[in-house]
Amino acid sequence: MTHSKTSGKAASKRERLANAAAQVLHEQGVATTTLADIARAADVPVGNVYYYFKTKDQLVEAAIDAHARSLRQLISALDALPAPQDRLKALLGGWVEQREVTARYGCPTGTLASELDKRADGLDANVAEVMRVLLDWAERQFRAMGRADDARELAVALIAAYQGISLLTNTFRDPELMASEGRRLERWIDSLASAASPA
Repeated sequence: MTHSKTSGKAASKRERLANAAAQVLHEQGVATTTLADIARAADVPVGNVYYYFKTKDQLVEAAIDAHARSLRQLISALDALPAPQDRLKALLGGWVEQREVTARYGCPTGTLASELDKRADGLDANVAEVMRVLLDWAERQFRAMGRADDARELAVALIAAYQGISLLTNTFRDPELMASEGRRLERWIDSLASAASPA
């Protein structure tokens, strides 16, 4: 009984550190973030961090895992919606809701992927896998809309549009850019759904 309580506390603290790492890395970038920054954000004594993570790279990997966990939870919630176009538009809605954060720091996963791509430690492949999960999910939605022939292309176009507008929103510090592109993408999804509907 005591062991399970201790394990639960350890898991909770480890998860707290991973979530804090995801947040701080997003806000500060990998290069400038220290273990002390992450410990402070997680409200964990810096000495305790080493019990769970020996290096900053291990914390970066944990942050990627936190992104993957958040994405799985998001997909699970989206999959509860009745129609594929509703799911895709709800995804867009979530992006637009985060436009103020995006204007300040960029896309959490996209900026991390861009940073890690410049390193040769393999962590870029880990974050690419998170992106692939989202891309595969979007492809399934377009297939369910009756777009089997070009579902992958449409999924790439959607994710690319989001990453592009995230960059512009961040570059110009203008959340309205994200809102405007979100509206355009909603109309695009509606037009695809209408075209796929039987006459």
